[in-house]
Amino acid sequence: MDLYRERLWATPWLFISTLLVIPAVMLVFAPINFTVGVVLAIAIYVAWAIFLIATAPVIRVTKDELAAGNARIPLELVGEPTAYRGDDATLERGRRLDARAWLLIRGWIKPVVKVPVLDQDDPAPYWLLSTRNPDQLVRVLDEARLSS
Repeated sequence: MDLYRERLWATPWLFISTLLVIPAVMLVFAPINFTVGVVLAIAIYVAWAIFLIATAPVIRVTKDELAAGNARIPLELVGEPTAYRGDDATLERGRRLDARAWLLIRGWIKPVVKVPVLDQDDPAPYWLLSTRNPDQLVRVLDEARLSS
């Protein structure tokens, strides 16, 4: 059972901005065949939209583990998480970032949560996760790891 679940969907502006692929493809194919250009433009846009939807990662917290995308870690190996917003989140994703950290970052989601990894054999000192609900994720992680 999931205590927390969030899918990191792309924002609407990303879908809107990728609409520019339609006139770009039509411009390339219009001299050859206008109908083929229209069909290809729409097909490429639809394929891109499906790709954005299908590849949106999920962050899940259960009573036993934290799962982010394809990665999983038992809660007994997780330290106290910290939420960052605004300029602090930008610094965590940039100048303060440890190159060894495991990342699940989406550029269209500004807040992040830093989750320390307590496993001495794990080369990653922490996970850095984009989330639209950093305070809720931190609260659920704290409750789950302290109860296990």
